[in-house]
Amino acid sequence: MKKLILFLCCFLVGSSLVKAIETSAQSAILMDIDSGRVMYSKNIDSQRSIASISKIMTAVVVLENVDIKKQVTIGNEIDKAHGSGIYIKKGEKMTIEDLLYGLLLRSGNDAALALAYHTSGSIKKFVSLMNKKAKELNMNNSKFNNPSGLDDTDLGNYSTAYDMALLMKYAYQNEKFRKIEKTKKYTLKTNKNTYSWTNKNKLLSKYIYTDGGKTGFTKKAKRTLVTTASKGGMHLVVVTLNDGNDWVDHENLFEYGFDNFKTYQILKKGPFEVLNDTYYNNSLYLKNNFYYTLLNNEKNSIILKINLEKKRTFKNNMKVGNVEVYLGEDKIHTENIYYQKKVSQNKKWWHLW
Repeated sequence: MKKLILFLCCFLVGSSLVKAIETSAQSAILMDIDSGRVMYSKNIDSQRSIASISKIMTAVVVLENVDIKKQVTIGNEIDKAHGSGIYIKKGEKMTIEDLLYGLLLRSGNDAALALAYHTSGSIKKFVSLMNKKAKELNMNNSKFNNPSGLDDTDLGNYSTAYDMALLMKYAYQNEKFRKIEKTKKYTLKTNKNTYSWTNKNKLLSKYIYTDGGKTGFTKKAKRTLVTTASKGGMHLVVVTLNDGNDWVDHENLFEYGFDNFKTYQILKKGPFEVLNDTYYNNSLYLKNNFYYTLLNNEKNSIILKINLEKKRTFKNNMKVGNVEVYLGEDKIHTENIYYQKKVSQNKKWWHLW
């Protein structure tokens, strides 16, 4: 028979979340990339046309579906390209990686069409991959209709500040994506031309902690912007939609996040000691670390609720329960607990500072 054992580990509850600064955006979000915590929000679920920040999804789909070292020859796929471009020519030979630099640094709509075609064989198939990935990432209020973000010849691409933060949170885990998006200048020589592309993301030069991002603009969407910044072990993303003061708003939101929050290790991978555990004799362990970003006055607000099952028989690496992490009354994480005989004890089974 199984019996649930509950251990409630409580700490003093800190004061409530302080109100963040204001922005001029129609929609805006500040999110911690590692934990997914929303640190500032303004109309984050309001669906809007997103313009060229769509190209973050384009890059993700390309990186996950084709060898970026593959050389391609530009063809008729760029015939319908207009607006922002890198001005590639038919018959020009370049790699998928080169096109990705043109896509993310210069927002090339011609690069977007070429990448879509050489990744999946058609624009239609590529757009299907974009929407499939959006579904996988729980971007529930997003719909992609093209790889560029243009919204003058079709419905364009629609998303929300929250969904785009989720997308950037995911894309940020890809090392090649991070390398490309933070590049300030890229030069390239092909069989037809020599290029020198400068990144349109002004924050890369203006704000020292910036490590990536993507710009966007159409008459319908207005100015859209996604940027990331890192400082002191914290990695943050800001998304603004229809924001005429976006460069200033992004820098201010990053400063607000770095000044008022800190990332703490809540759970530590490895031996997991539970106080007064006489049943498993502390032969328990966790498979993962868990970090969470907290306001400076919230570090005493964490509650750990440990749920263990009494099993008649158990073997190594068997799941025997879980630990739920709460911030006040809100559950923010659940981590499974496993049994392994003779695991060495570690008294620091949780750590906040």
